[in-house]
Amino acid sequence: MRKRILENRIQIIMIITTLVMIFLRFLLNEKGRVNPDSVRFMRTAHLFPEIDNTTTPMGYPLGIRFFTYFGLDEFWASKLLGVLAFGFIIWFAWKKQFYLREIIMTCALFSLVSLFGYTMSEAMMLPFVFVFLFVGRQVIVGQLEGWKAFFWLSFMLILLFNIRYPGLFFMGTAMLFGLINRRKRYGPAFIYSGIAGFVFVVIYKLTFINYFNEKYVDSFLEIGLHPTSRLLVELYQGLATTFNPFIHIANPGGGVINFMIYGIGTINIALLTVLVIKAGISETEKFLMACGVMGIACSFFIQYFYGITPLDYRLLAPFALPLWMLYFRKLYRASGTLTYAVPILSLFTGAVFILLSRADYLENRKIITEYLEAENRLDTNINFYINDEMDSRESQIAELISTVNPKVRFTKNPLDTLKKETLTPHRALTKIKIHENNFQ
Repeated sequence: MRKRILENRIQIIMIITTLVMIFLRFLLNEKGRVNPDSVRFMRTAHLFPEIDNTTTPMGYPLGIRFFTYFGLDEFWASKLLGVLAFGFIIWFAWKKQFYLREIIMTCALFSLVSLFGYTMSEAMMLPFVFVFLFVGRQVIVGQLEGWKAFFWLSFMLILLFNIRYPGLFFMGTAMLFGLINRRKRYGPAFIYSGIAGFVFVVIYKLTFINYFNEKYVDSFLEIGLHPTSRLLVELYQGLATTFNPFIHIANPGGGVINFMIYGIGTINIALLTVLVIKAGISETEKFLMACGVMGIACSFFIQYFYGITPLDYRLLAPFALPLWMLYFRKLYRASGTLTYAVPILSLFTGAVFILLSRADYLENRKIITEYLEAENRLDTNINFYINDEMDSRESQIAELISTVNPKVRFTKNPLDTLKKETLTPHRALTKIKIHENNFQ
């Protein structure tokens, strides 16, 4: 009983600490945890019901747009969305008593803290992934059967796709998992829900995407983008950093520290494998593993056709989530409450990183706001010139501007710099000085 009370207190402290860390993660960042994709999300949300692009689904921009009706701008709406995503996962796990211990530890990992504080669609996708895993478990144990099982699985798969296109990989996982277990009573539900998901994707392509961008597939699909040798190295690096609970970003300059970062991640992957083989896995745990492994495999192979950035903790997060849950469950059964040392140390190392690299987003926001007001650009369309040779200090100006005025579009045409309405890093940096992070 005393052990249970102690564990409950540890969990409550971890939840509160994680929440505080999410706020610190973007407030003590020079640009509030945004990137060029964030610029597009906030602009799309601001312009709705005008459809700005179809590069990503409308789920995340619409989520941001919804909270702007409560008086928030797009930046703060995205941050509220991330905090609510974290809160919903914890609440849902507690309400349904579904992997509560494991999800508290998983969400406390610094990589997840970084995601919840990021203006990116993965933050919104994670709670829906968690609910999908719960629905899958309900189907497996017989709590959902027949048309209800089919409906809820299909509904969650379609929701996932409408937040991020990699939701397509969960459809493939559902169908494959159903085919492998086709002789079991729950097999057909997974098969048919996967098929229903793919049918929706086809309809979505023929209607929404084709209406706004007929050349989408031609623009983004290209055979043989990268050699296998390069992709395999990037896959290993992505997995090793994703499953490193303490440091989820390698040093771009290389060095000995990267061997430590990759080494810790490799050890965790190996330990998960050993624990699964030694302790065995239940039907639900097989489903969790299938979602994780299949999603990662699809993320790897899609790179042969679709240009994305190298796989990292952010892109792999929706598929790493069920594997982390499985890992912590197995580790807890082997080590008991000592398992909490992993997320606690992760929070500690995250706090050290945040403090060492701290900047001041609120101060930078004030500087940018005053600059835009002086330039009469606070609520106008902004073209911002960038090129591939710019360093992060120059390109982050546009990202910071977008947190105040989301109507920012990038241009790479040098001739546009001759136009008065086009902003360049040089023009901005001659008039302002922002507080920068020491580390990225």
